Amino acid sequence: MIDFREVTKSYQDHTVLGPVTGTIADGGITALVGPNGAGKSTLLTVIGRLLDPTTGVVTVGDLDVRTTKSAELAKHLSILRQENHITARLTVRELVGFGRFPHSKGRLGPNDIEHVDRALEFLNLDALADRFLDQLSGGQRQRAFVAMVLAQDTKYVLLDEPLNNLDMKHSVLMMQQLRRAADELDKTIVLIVHDINFAAAYSDRIIALRDGVIVTSGTADDMMQDDVLTDVFDTPVRVHVIEGQRTAVYVR
Repeated sequence: MIDFREVTKSYQDHTVLGPVTGTIADGGITALVGPNGAGKSTLLTVIGRLLDPTTGVVTVGDLDVRTTKSAELAKHLSILRQENHITARLTVRELVGFGRFPHSKGRLGPNDIEHVDRALEFLNLDALADRFLDQLSGGQRQRAFVAMVLAQDTKYVLLDEPLNNLDMKHSVLMMQQLRRAADELDKTIVLIVHDINFAAAYSDRIIALRDGVIVTSGTADDMMQDDVLTDVFDTPVRVHVIEGQRTAVYVR
């Protein structure tokens, strides 16, 4: 499981996160939701050790994130940031191959190639494998970066806005594929998503943040309530059951 205790992040005298304390159980998908500036990305990147907390302790499995060697942590935990910029001219296959670095140290063996091929197939990128990244749409590049993370083959996968740049069709496909990764590959996936309906449809648990703190958490059914969502997002929300799925309506 992922455990974080009394975690804060401050810049000079301004605290942007915390203190927050919580546990994310192994398996399934946990969605972090909340308005802009709520602290979602900060919490995710602290868990992924891309950002040092000001105070607090984070453990992933039985590993202390702050003290575990990077090479060891990278075999258990992978993370995709919101902004990803590659200056080298790479093909999709080459990018996805980078996900194997913790295991291959840059020399891909048969097992590494198998993981790369599996990730490409999983995200329907086979036909684009030999295309250069600068020849792809924003959505196609986003899928390639997610494939890179899946190729790393870690139990814990952190994704900051994996639906960024994806249209409706590919957002649905992405969430379906992440659901498969959690169910069939036994991944523990933590992701940030802005659309509460996507979070409710595909996640096992939802953690809501606002103003740098966790305001509530629970199952999708727990969270998909008029008063809960109105409070979290500070805007009127009504939840309706449509074809058995609790769906938030917030457009007037």
